Amino acid sequence: MSVAGQAEKTRVAVVGTGEFGRNHARVYREIQNAELVGIFDTDPQRAESAAKEFRTQAFASLDELSGRADAVSVAVPTGDHAAVGCRLLEMGLDVLVEKPMAKTLAEADTLLDAAGRNHRLLQVGHVERFNPAVLAVEPVINHPLFFEVHRLGVFTPRSLDVDVIYDLMIHDLDILLALVRQPVNEVKAVGIPVLTDKVDIAHARLEFAGGAVANVTASRVSTERVRKVRFFQQHEYISLDYARRDALRVSVKRPGSQPEFAFERLPAPTVEPLRAELESFVDCARTRQQPRVNGAAGRAALELAVRVMASIQEHGERVQLLEFAAAQKIDK
Repeated sequence: MSVAGQAEKTRVAVVGTGEFGRNHARVYREIQNAELVGIFDTDPQRAESAAKEFRTQAFASLDELSGRADAVSVAVPTGDHAAVGCRLLEMGLDVLVEKPMAKTLAEADTLLDAAGRNHRLLQVGHVERFNPAVLAVEPVINHPLFFEVHRLGVFTPRSLDVDVIYDLMIHDLDILLALVRQPVNEVKAVGIPVLTDKVDIAHARLEFAGGAVANVTASRVSTERVRKVRFFQQHEYISLDYARRDALRVSVKRPGSQPEFAFERLPAPTVEPLRAELESFVDCARTRQQPRVNGAAGRAALELAVRVMASIQEHGERVQLLEFAAAQKIDK
C-alpha cells in the first residue's frame, strides 16, 4: 500500500460508530485533504445508518479496509482497542486510537510493537492537546510549580465500562505530562463509586521530579460541567478553560505591598479541537511525521492513570481495614 501523495487526498475510515466514531466521521467529511472511504461497526445496522448519514459506505468486515484506506480512527470500546488497532496496523494502516489507548499497559505495548514492526503511525486521541487554550499556554510555560485541575461533568451513560480516571482524568494527566515534562515521583489518590460499580469521582495529588505539584479532580457525577486548569509559575498565574477554549495570563508588574498586575488574554486559534486533531493525523499520514500525541505519549498517560488507580485501590483497602477495626472495637 502506498500512502496518499502530496496532491492526493488521504483515504480515511472509521471503526466504531458510537458517539466518538460518529464525530470522527463528521469531521473527516469536512477535512479538505481527507476522503472518508467507509465505516465499520460490528453492528451492521449502526454502520449502515452512519454510512448513510455521512455519505460513505459501510464495510462488512475490517479486512475490507485493506488497500482501500490509508489511515483509520478506532473508536471502539476500550477493551477492544489493542486487538482492533493491532489488526489494522498489521494490515499496513496508520491508526488513531481513542484514549485510553488500551485497557492495560501490556496491551498498550502490543500496539506500540505492532506500529514499530509495520512502520505505521500510531496516534492516541488525547483531543485536549489540540484545544486552543492548551495551544495558547504552551509558549508561555516557564517552570510551573503548582497546578489545580478540575474536570467535572454531569452523569451520562457514556463510557461506563471504565473508571473516571481512564474516562476523564487521563486527559489532564496527559496535559500535565506534556506541560511539566518531568517524571512523576509520587502519587496519592482517593476515589469512590457513586452511581456505578466503577470509580465515578476521584482526586489525585501528583508530585513531579522537579518539585511541581498538581491537584487533579475528575467527576462524572457533578451538578455542573467544569473543565479548568489553573497554575502558578514565577510571578505569574495562568487560568486555562477547556470549555471556553481560552487562557488568561496574570503577571506581576510590580510586587510588594501595593502590587500591580497585568492581565492578558493569550492568543488562541479558533478551531474545533477534534478537527485540529484529525487534520494533524491526516497530515502526519501524508508527510510521515510523528503525531503530536504518539503511542509513547499515550502510554505515558495510561501508565500514570494506572498509578492513580492503584493509589485509589490502596486507599480504599486501608479505609476498609480502619472501618473494620473500628467495628471490631464497638462489638467488644
